[in-house]
Amino acid sequence: MINIIDRQYEARIHPLIRLGFRPFFLFGALYAVIALGIWLWSFRYGQPTWLTAPALWWHAHEMFFGFAMAIVVGFLLTAVQNWTGIQGTKEKRLLLIITLWLIPRLLFWLPVPLWVVAVLETLFIAFACWEVGYRVVNAKRWQNLLFLPMLFIAILANLASYASVLRIWDIPVLAIWQAVLWWFILLISIMAGRVVPFFTARKLNCDKPQPILWLELIANLSLLCLLVLCFFPNLNQLFYKSLLLIAGLSQLIRMIRWLGYRTFKEPLLWSLHLFYLCIPSGLLISGLTHNPWIQHTMLHIFAIGGLGGMILAMIPRVSMGHTGRDIYQGPCFWPAFVSLIAAVFIRTVGVILFPTQLQSLFLLAGIFWMISFTLFAIVFGPMLIKPRADGQPG
Repeated sequence: MINIIDRQYEARIHPLIRLGFRPFFLFGALYAVIALGIWLWSFRYGQPTWLTAPALWWHAHEMFFGFAMAIVVGFLLTAVQNWTGIQGTKEKRLLLIITLWLIPRLLFWLPVPLWVVAVLETLFIAFACWEVGYRVVNAKRWQNLLFLPMLFIAILANLASYASVLRIWDIPVLAIWQAVLWWFILLISIMAGRVVPFFTARKLNCDKPQPILWLELIANLSLLCLLVLCFFPNLNQLFYKSLLLIAGLSQLIRMIRWLGYRTFKEPLLWSLHLFYLCIPSGLLISGLTHNPWIQHTMLHIFAIGGLGGMILAMIPRVSMGHTGRDIYQGPCFWPAFVSLIAAVFIRTVGVILFPTQLQSLFLLAGIFWMISFTLFAIVFGPMLIKPRADGQPG
């Protein structure tokens, strides 16, 4: 059971800082719009005057460690309360972690050395890791310890990105971003394997398909190998294609077992399955093609569909569930899913078919992305800044 809560004390806490999902989902979604808008402006007009990092590096870094990491931290700080029965991070401690996330976003636009930004971002992830870790250890929920080394790897990858841009480490920054992308895809694979079949079976009122150990290991270990190979270019050339196909096939078989084909009537379910399909699709297409342009373009089926899409499909469910609302009686949100699906197709299929229209397609895909997350902020933002509808704490 969750620790006894003083309701009068809880009522004095502003709703936005009562649990981690509230500020990080709201600010993360808003930043997804702001950061992408800045990147589209930079892509058209060049390096912004006040930006202290190269615009392309900033774009990749902020979509990963600004937007996506905010959502991951918000989810973990919320989920750990359910895993352990120990009250989640809130009030001053949560405000500290939010501040450590926000300040680096601002410092990129001030004459501050990048190593200072790197230190603050490290503290942000490290504090989040501590908040999750000590609860898991105290509750002896050892099966959830996996997320601690995952967060530690994220810290190392983030520091590597700064080392590359500061020319401290002679490694192509593209290799680092590819590794970070695989880190997020691996994290999504692990978490989706836990929740997507559960949510689906519960809504369909059927038995949840039990995971097959060897299939889970192949699906996730192949992604881990892809991550590691980013730092070993010689081995990468030997095994990369094979690993892509192994990962893609195993991921596809795995998700077919989750019964997604029976969810077309419920947007909060079909969105999860459809966006997750971007992962095996991207893996298989990348593994089967030898065209460098198609391979490079496929990075965005992972980034927009696999990462951004899975985030957009999950955060409405978490927002409604943890604000005391019926998940399947919520507001109409399928237009946001359709908008992001459009962004995926335009940025991948459209760019491959019409490479001469690159700039226009980039702009159009970016607009659809911004529409999707703007809709989340408009529809669910009020829920995140108000007390729970059922009067419960959190």
